[in-house]
Amino acid sequence: MPSAETTPARVREPETVRPTREDEIAAAGSELIGGPLGRRALTGTSWWTPVRVVVLVAIGMFALGLVQKAPCYDGAWFFGASSQYTHACYSDIPHLYQGRGFADGLVPYFDKLPGDMDYLEYPVLTGVFMEVASWLTPSSGGIQHQEQWYWFVNAGMLMVCAAVIAVCVGRTHRRRPWDGLLLALAPAFALTATINWDLLAVALTAAAMLMWSRGRAVAFGVLLGLATAAKLYPLVLLGPLLVLCWRAGKWREFFQAVGGAAGAWLVVNVPVMLFAFEGWSKFYTFSHDRGIDFGSFWLIWSQNSSNPPSIDFVNTTASALVVLSFLGIAALTFTAPRRPRFAQLAFLMVAAFILTNKVYSPQYVLWLVPLAVLARPKWRDFLIWQACEVAYFLGIWFYLAYTTSGDAHKGLPTEGYHWAIALHLLGTLYLCAVVVRDILRPERDVVRRAGDDDPSGGVLDGAADQFVLRGLRHPEQEAPEEPSRTDWGGPEPLPHEGRSL
Repeated sequence: MPSAETTPARVREPETVRPTREDEIAAAGSELIGGPLGRRALTGTSWWTPVRVVVLVAIGMFALGLVQKAPCYDGAWFFGASSQYTHACYSDIPHLYQGRGFADGLVPYFDKLPGDMDYLEYPVLTGVFMEVASWLTPSSGGIQHQEQWYWFVNAGMLMVCAAVIAVCVGRTHRRRPWDGLLLALAPAFALTATINWDLLAVALTAAAMLMWSRGRAVAFGVLLGLATAAKLYPLVLLGPLLVLCWRAGKWREFFQAVGGAAGAWLVVNVPVMLFAFEGWSKFYTFSHDRGIDFGSFWLIWSQNSSNPPSIDFVNTTASALVVLSFLGIAALTFTAPRRPRFAQLAFLMVAAFILTNKVYSPQYVLWLVPLAVLARPKWRDFLIWQACEVAYFLGIWFYLAYTTSGDAHKGLPTEGYHWAIALHLLGTLYLCAVVVRDILRPERDVVRRAGDDDPSGGVLDGAADQFVLRGLRHPEQEAPEEPSRTDWGGPEPLPHEGRSL
């Protein structure tokens, strides 16, 4: 048996941040399971690690979301136009099984579809996901039976994506795995998870964020490129990364990320571009030509104006607003007293993309949930935003019930739906405002108050600045040569801190 002198000391793991000690809402909620963890409780000795708990909770909430779709699965998808809206259980998945040729064995992008939509209007990697699900769908029985199975197969595949997202969010901030419960318990996440195929892109984006937090720039780029091949929105994350790497002088890692993203995107898209360009380009032409649609402030303007804006005007103006948002984020990055965290800017950029877009489908909230957890892991603010999103989720379905129920008008009239849109916009703007406040006043940022700098920043974490607008920096801004934790004055202990679990 080796002596104590010859046995190497175990490297001490960084202390896990416990939300019940720093967040009043988390502390109050923990009373449902026995109260906050005690100061002397032994941690790290059980199979029930925080990430495993988060994943199991996420799967449980996902399953509850499937149960919420039960009225549609039993018939509302197939009988009656408005019942799937009155039950708020609509999903694109069963309808597009036949509508996009999967029931007939047509190959996406290569085979032309009958009807108004001549080709599949989704990016290539999402089309591959849909096609694989169709291969796993039994071809026996009637079309309704096949559509039910297609939804179930996709739900199973999307559940895997949800588990991946939970793992990645729980591990991105090494000392804050319990923040993943915000995502796992997010009601809007469970309600919208199986409306469409967005979780594929969200899972790839979450994995990319995890890779960047571990300093793996190429892996980050590859995963982000794959995410962009599944949905367009992940591309905007390169904007915040550009200005952060500019301020920190991390150009090598930035170009590695861009190279990895471009390479992965080309590998997925070039084969389809070469042999089925018309089908491949359908997503881009459809996105450009699509009219003003649900959930956007453009719809409120259009439905309340005798001279509604044209599609070309909306496309141009929305693009200009996104560019202006990026310039504002760049200005914020270079003038903030401390370099903003990557997750903060990523959330702001995707939120700007959503807020200015000409359509906001209810499942688009999935794009923001993981980024919101990493950017502002504060239960009060997160739940305020989620309440607004749940209200919008109900609002759009009740509005569609109103418009599809004939003279009965069962549901929410146009004016009521406009208020639901406004609530969604205000909720998202509220969360953006508190994130911007955290950037301008880093002592209010709960992540930095716990002693971290930028745990999702990878090579940016603790790095010294190389470019910043002089005269606007905080006196404490000069970063050390070696990464170190910054004590922002930890949170005051809560009254329950001494209690045991």
